[in-house]
Amino acid sequence: MIDIPKHKQLILFDGTCNLCNSTVLYVIKHDKNNTFIFASLQSSVGASIMSKFNIDPKQTDSILLYIPKKGIYKKSTAAIKIALKLGFPRYLLGIFLILPPFIRDLVYNYIAKNRYKWFGKTEQCALPSPHLTHKFIE
Repeated sequence: MIDIPKHKQLILFDGTCNLCNSTVLYVIKHDKNNTFIFASLQSSVGASIMSKFNIDPKQTDSILLYIPKKGIYKKSTAAIKIALKLGFPRYLLGIFLILPPFIRDLVYNYIAKNRYKWFGKTEQCALPSPHLTHKFIE
């Protein structure tokens, strides 16, 4: 399995999705406690974690949050758990955890289904700028 540094959480994202790449940059900017590290779903790290949790990469259009010793979170649950770590006012999104996941995921799935149409797609995974490479694992 992938060796995640202690006290870190791994965000797996679609590296070819412009919305996903912008979201990663947003999380990095607001991650004041340096909680998160990142890998694309298309990377060997992404493939390894999806395999461990029996997630079909061809059926995954979701952000994934891997927390060692706790497991993996998908879709709206992952997004909200990430927001909880980003400070005020973003952690207020945690209130949505009271809704059942199938309700939250209706909105999430609608955005995920249309993300390429609305925000575009790149041909290959975007590379992090040199000053951010320490936040990414392959």
